Amino acid sequence: MTDTDRVYNVLFLCTGNSARSILGEAILNREGKGRFHGYSAGSQPKGAVHPYTLDLLRTLNHPTDGLRSKPWDEFAAPGAPELDFVFTVCDSAAKETCPVWPGQPMSAHWGVPDPAAVEGNEAERRAAFAEAYRQLKNRIAAFVSLPIASIDRLSLQHRLREIGGATAPAGG
Repeated sequence: MTDTDRVYNVLFLCTGNSARSILGEAILNREGKGRFHGYSAGSQPKGAVHPYTLDLLRTLNHPTDGLRSKPWDEFAAPGAPELDFVFTVCDSAAKETCPVWPGQPMSAHWGVPDPAAVEGNEAERRAAFAEAYRQLKNRIAAFVSLPIASIDRLSLQHRLREIGGATAPAGG
């Protein structure tokens, strides 16, 4: 298998693993077109995926089978997939505690406000989930377009951090 045939494993980390990280996992598994495999986990998982997360993903025709809220230490256990990238999607502006991933995967912080924390009527709450989806989809689109196999590690790390600060796809 050549580097261009390689499938990259990506973990999206959050606190509760009920909304943002689950969205990242689902989006990457579709947008990555088989070149990337997305996973998600939480430092303090809620134990269930937020119903609005599942509703939004189903509405947008994402498969939801197998999506579950789980602790990040599952990915440090023997037999866990070897990770190439770890993205924290906690919103640092809200002072959430983001887990720190030890080891060798490249990592970046792609903070997104927690839609599950939004208060208001149902339409306002669902709009927050749609906005989190939009931000993550734009960042993931920029990520999957990177020439990962042909870029040096330092340049790649810089690009990953740039994507985390962006809300629009590269070039747009």
